[in-house]
Amino acid sequence: VQLVESGGGLVQPGGSLRLSCAASGFTFRRSFMSWYRQAPGKERELVAVISSAGGVTNYADSVKGRFTISRVNAKNTMYLQMNSLKPEDTAVYYCNQYLNGRSSLPWGQGTQVTVSS
Repeated sequence: VQLVESGGGLVQPGGSLRLSCAASGFTFRRSFMSWYRQAPGKERELVAVISSAGGVTNYADSVKGRFTISRVNAKNTMYLQMNSLKPEDTAVYYCNQYLNGRSSLPWGQGTQVTVSS
């Protein structure tokens, strides 16, 4: 099993980034997937969830209306489009399978997102 996040970086407040998650070693197309983030000194928190076919999504209140989760099952890849970024979005972002209301696979290395002027 491997989860590889990419696409992070330094962006100014109000800017945008698109994160990618490349998955392998499990049946991606049958899996609900999720994005989490962990800010310095804080616990990891759930950001967004997407159903196996991509038709159902759910977001944390803090990112609703600004972030969009999506996936391309043919590529075993999931995305997180982040718009109108705020300094409080600064964190390491991780992807994972979402099973029975929680993450279920070993974590990848994550990708750092820093929102700062």
